[in-house]
Amino acid sequence: MEQQKEVDQRYLVQQNKVSDGDTKPPVFAKVMRGKTGAFEGVSFIKSKDKATVMTITEANQAIEWATKKKPNAREYVTKIICVGQ
Repeated sequence: MEQQKEVDQRYLVQQNKVSDGDTKPPVFAKVMRGKTGAFEGVSFIKSKDKATVMTITEANQAIEWATKKKPNAREYVTKIICVGQ
């Protein structure tokens, strides 16, 4: 029987450029944290394996940060996916 984890960390933040349509693979969020573990921002990387697996709250925080801080955010579709997708 599988043990329940205290923290439900099983989400990735995926981003696709609207103008690319389905021609290019998506990029994934890698969360940047300070020395104390505090959230500092997000970078988007091509490697799904190196992307940050996060809770739904962290994923929403990552999307909110990307939307506010990235000047070209409207050019991208950013969504939360489950790790297995």
